[in-house]
Amino acid sequence: MAANYNEKLLLNYVPIYVMLPLGVVNVENVFADPETLETQIKRLKEEAGIDGVMIDVWWGIIESKGPKQYDWTAYKSLFQLIARLGLKIQAIMSFHQCGGNVGDVVTIPIPKWVRDVGDSDPDIYYTNRKGTRDIEYLSIGVDNLPLFAGRTAVQMYSDYMSSFKENMADLLESGAIVDIEVGLGPAGELRYPAYPQSQGWVFPGIGEFQCYDKYLKKDFKEAAAKAGHPEWDLPDDAGEYNDKPEETGFFKTNGTYVSEKGKFFLTWYSNKLIFHGDQILGEANKIFAGLKVNLAAKVSGIHWLYNHHSHAAELTAGYYNLYERDGYRPIARMLSKHYGILNFTCLEMKDTDNIAEALSAPQELVQIVLSKAWKEGIEVAGENALETYGAKGYNQILLNARPNGVNPNGKPKLRMYGFTYLRLSDTVFQENNFELFKKLVRKMHADQDYCGDAEKYGHEILPLKTQNSQLTVEDIADAAQPSGAFKWDSETDMKVDG
Repeated sequence: MAANYNEKLLLNYVPIYVMLPLGVVNVENVFADPETLETQIKRLKEEAGIDGVMIDVWWGIIESKGPKQYDWTAYKSLFQLIARLGLKIQAIMSFHQCGGNVGDVVTIPIPKWVRDVGDSDPDIYYTNRKGTRDIEYLSIGVDNLPLFAGRTAVQMYSDYMSSFKENMADLLESGAIVDIEVGLGPAGELRYPAYPQSQGWVFPGIGEFQCYDKYLKKDFKEAAAKAGHPEWDLPDDAGEYNDKPEETGFFKTNGTYVSEKGKFFLTWYSNKLIFHGDQILGEANKIFAGLKVNLAAKVSGIHWLYNHHSHAAELTAGYYNLYERDGYRPIARMLSKHYGILNFTCLEMKDTDNIAEALSAPQELVQIVLSKAWKEGIEVAGENALETYGAKGYNQILLNARPNGVNPNGKPKLRMYGFTYLRLSDTVFQENNFELFKKLVRKMHADQDYCGDAEKYGHEILPLKTQNSQLTVEDIADAAQPSGAFKWDSETDMKVDG
């Protein structure tokens, strides 16, 4: 049957991807159950019309045997299966541990030979003030230190991406792989592990700063001395994971966070994170330049305590975002240097989804972050934060995908680049769930049939260009000036239950 489209409406099409199960290639590096996966993906493609899938490509699996001993066999057969079924692939370079975050059902640690270094030098990990280590991801403090059999952390990430490119060359050349999302922190997100459930954090706690390893401590002391304040130390009044902001000296009204010393620390802490992202994306940029592929990075949706004057949960995660200071536009500015896409989360959430004391504002946060990325001239993609099967969440996702609705005469004013649904499971296929999911796909596609040619909806992928200019602290300071958000409609014109 020939596909049926209206060319103008097609320009409102938002492609939809489905995230594959976490253990699809298991910790032993085996693609264990290709038959079930093929059956499920076929149904998603043929009955629902999805555009592609997203897959975590785990460092802890691929390079588990030893330095530079990469084994891509299982992933290769998985990717070939997906390509054969005519679906596009978003590949995540997952340099973090799986396990310890919301929704983690399997455990895949980072490579053992890397953890062995941590046994004798635990400061390679993010550390809170008490000295508790977080083994999900290596500290920014070791990005450029050759502690890993002669390589730095950034070199390990870079070598891994180069090996991916070599081993997946045919799938990159054929256009099957469309996105490379570069993992930049815990859960693959550009953030500090400020709210680890493994250490007892519970929603909506403020979290803790994670910069007390000896390498970041030294970096801070040098920065403070350079700024003429050798007496300044890392915060000691910011409380613990589950405190409320007002219970701490740092986040309370007129607390340390608004003092000169507090501002200096927050600028240092958030800038370290942005330059970390910049450096690793710079490596990805060099590796994938010239190929028809997009680069992307994920930013975490820290929606709780957004309505507290201190934005404490954002600050501990590394997003220096306040009423009078923009924490997200600098990240978008950094991404724009690499022609990167900003991938955001919590698209399904409404402000009323959480208890009042959480001071949570996901709708506003999504609008702010998407607006800042669009103002910086980059594309935005996104996903839901928690499993979602109902009309309420789907309609909120559709509103965020096209904040001002469908334009019957062509390209809409605002449109997300893509949406990734979390995640493939048996639950999706339960009768009522699957019917509603099919509607979500149809509405995401602006009521048009599946379209396999991205150029038709304005998404032709051009060869990736190399970095256009170096990011500076001045860039960050400039982008941090407050600027408003675009206006959203109150509800979507493409409801799944409308």
